[in-house]
Amino acid sequence: MAIESLPAATPADSAFAALGLNASLVRAVAQEGYTTPTPVQSQVVPHVLAGRDVLACAQTGTGKTAAFVLPLLQRLSALPKDRGPRSIRVLVVTPTRELASQIDARVAAYGRFLGIKHTVVFGGVSQRGQEMALRCGPSVLVATPGRLLDLMRQGALRLDAVSYLVLDEADRMLDMGFVRDISAICAALPADRQTLLFSATMPSSVGGFARSLLKDPVSVSVTPTATAAPSIAQSVVYVERPAKRGLLERVLREKGVLRALVFTATKHGAERLAEQLTHAGIDAASIHGNKSQGARQRALEAFRRGAVHVLVATDVAARGIDVTGISHVVNFDLPNTPETYVHRIGRTGRAGADGEAISFCSPQERALLRDIERLVRHRLDVRGDLQPATPDVRPAQSDVRPKAFPRRGGFSPAGSSPVRDREFIG
Repeated sequence: MAIESLPAATPADSAFAALGLNASLVRAVAQEGYTTPTPVQSQVVPHVLAGRDVLACAQTGTGKTAAFVLPLLQRLSALPKDRGPRSIRVLVVTPTRELASQIDARVAAYGRFLGIKHTVVFGGVSQRGQEMALRCGPSVLVATPGRLLDLMRQGALRLDAVSYLVLDEADRMLDMGFVRDISAICAALPADRQTLLFSATMPSSVGGFARSLLKDPVSVSVTPTATAAPSIAQSVVYVERPAKRGLLERVLREKGVLRALVFTATKHGAERLAEQLTHAGIDAASIHGNKSQGARQRALEAFRRGAVHVLVATDVAARGIDVTGISHVVNFDLPNTPETYVHRIGRTGRAGADGEAISFCSPQERALLRDIERLVRHRLDVRGDLQPATPDVRPAQSDVRPKAFPRRGGFSPAGSSPVRDREFIG
């Protein structure tokens, strides 16, 4: 059978080839339309190819998935392929179903010319299909912690041949209480392995966790401890809670709102708000932990293809959902932890595009707003055109750092704390 020859290198190809990637991966990257490595890719890829453990601080939207998938596929392609079933060589552990699916899709795209088997497992769906896929002997497994542990305890897979471990969104996994699960998973892995840990923030809890797992790691930080993209305009509207829905309808009907992601505090609130928006003539869908995985995927796909232009979500959507063209993020409810605010608004303004994040703040949420403003180190602009007739009082100036900061600045890490909606269970 004739083998299709690789195309001659182009300037776009050479940028990725210069990182040490082979022709098959360079070709796949070119077909995905990428021309230049992102900063995290430029810094991480050579170290992974060299076999070093890596501790990377990189927020979503920086290209970090390719930063570990590309070099690990190359290292994997150099290993013998005559292995038995249920034996994994690359294990990627991530907190949410959506992010696991997204990473698996990237493995398929970047590895299309390598013939490497891969699969993904997560909760919320039947195990049967996942068990059948594991029997085919995939080399790469992407998994959420809960489902992975279930399959391990049932003897459906083996981890004794894992050579490469990736822990993605480590800060979120710790926030969600997965530390014991991750420890149990790591205990089943060979001690002689290469480990990569990625985290959007680097609080002390993540640093200590990393030290227990990584050996002489290279530290990489592509932004100052994770920052909101400078292309995101951030603002706040002071509003009584009963008036929030009417205000939201007004915002969503503005001319520049092309595709909006709206965050609520609870699953019930997300479902009810989506129904109310639909009744008001605004096409909306919802995604939250009470929905089946199939329903969540259908809602995301409808949002992605533009069948609905508003997606109402709990923080299950704050990380791992890669939908292009989100023009606005609306915090209908402010998050309990300020770090979550940055992850939420990071769904817009991606890849250098402009985006807008609007937060609704009721009197009961003033303390949450103060925490956010301390973290991002500037006071959010007040949308005067959306303010009610009787204006609210701003938080006291003493509640915010007195130093003058840029309008869209970075933030420093804070300690982890429980999430309000614990629905990321894998």
